[in-house]
Amino acid sequence: MATTEFGCPEANVPSPRADLDPLRTPVPPPSPAVRAAAAERLAALATPPGALGALGELAVWIASAQGTVPPAALDNVRLVIFAGDHGVAGHGVSAFPSAITGATVRAALNGQLGVCALAAAHGVAVRVLDLGVDDDFDDLPSGTRVALQAYKIRRSSGPIHLQDALTDAQVRAALEAGAAVAQQEIDAGAQLLISGDLGIGNTTSAATLVAAALGMPATEVVGRGSGISDAGLQHKTAVIDAALARIGERSDDPVATLAALGSADLAASTGYLLTAARRGVPALLDGLMAVACALTADRIAPGAAAWFAAGHRSTEPAQILALDKLGLVPVLDLSMRLGEGSGAVAAVPVLRSAVAVLAHTASLRDLLPE
Repeated sequence: MATTEFGCPEANVPSPRADLDPLRTPVPPPSPAVRAAAAERLAALATPPGALGALGELAVWIASAQGTVPPAALDNVRLVIFAGDHGVAGHGVSAFPSAITGATVRAALNGQLGVCALAAAHGVAVRVLDLGVDDDFDDLPSGTRVALQAYKIRRSSGPIHLQDALTDAQVRAALEAGAAVAQQEIDAGAQLLISGDLGIGNTTSAATLVAAALGMPATEVVGRGSGISDAGLQHKTAVIDAALARIGERSDDPVATLAALGSADLAASTGYLLTAARRGVPALLDGLMAVACALTADRIAPGAAAWFAAGHRSTEPAQILALDKLGLVPVLDLSMRLGEGSGAVAAVPVLRSAVAVLAHTASLRDLLPE
């Protein structure tokens, strides 16, 4: 794993608008010709018309993203968990203290989180990266620490209702880090990418990103995150509204919005999803954090959303609103709100089922030859 440190000094660094212009070009969709061929194959299967429902639609999407009919089995699915702390967590928006982030990162490295159990059950590779955790992890073996912190940008982020989460240089560095990680996973043979999240306070930052993108007030997007009380929810709403008012018209620019309201982990996840789309590798989205990043990626490079599928519907209002904007229908609806990438990993068997049905079901012509 590369050990490049992306924490760039601000001096002599181009603005994100100029420096990231290549990222802003539209992303072509999966092959329309392959989509049509996959849809034709689906219609010819020995099943009643429409009997496979959304499973058939998923199969057509996977085939078009792969560029082949029938689609290939999804044998190499890879999850990257982007971890980071959020300065806003110290201002009463979470039910848990920021110290929990470092503890959950250690648990992830030991395979002890819920998403690790799901990934082991479904053959999904897991990688954990510290982009902005407020912890040096000095207790970890040096090799583990180097791998974990290969792309660390900073410790925590600015509290978004008071100041920007990241500098211009840091948001660029985080986007570049996510892009580099996606490239590595694709080079390792990834057929499907998933982004996971770890970080106390991340639902506040993610919901604020969604609100800024959709032009909505905090009351429309705010959720209970880790399980805050009614009073906590009211306070979280006020914090999000303050953050939105603070950045003003900068919300019109997705990269500026990401620097003002996001975090290193969310920016890296955005770069990861954007690079997956540009490289023509489908990505399966998890909960609010992944969907907020997907929405941001599609704002940066219109058309990226065509390469994404929604793994599940979470209980967070902002996630549902963002999915509607992206035109994505969740595969699962289990009222999950664990994060980590867990809902997307739980949906992987459904995508594999979709591939199997389209690839191996006989056609009506096979059963009734002339």
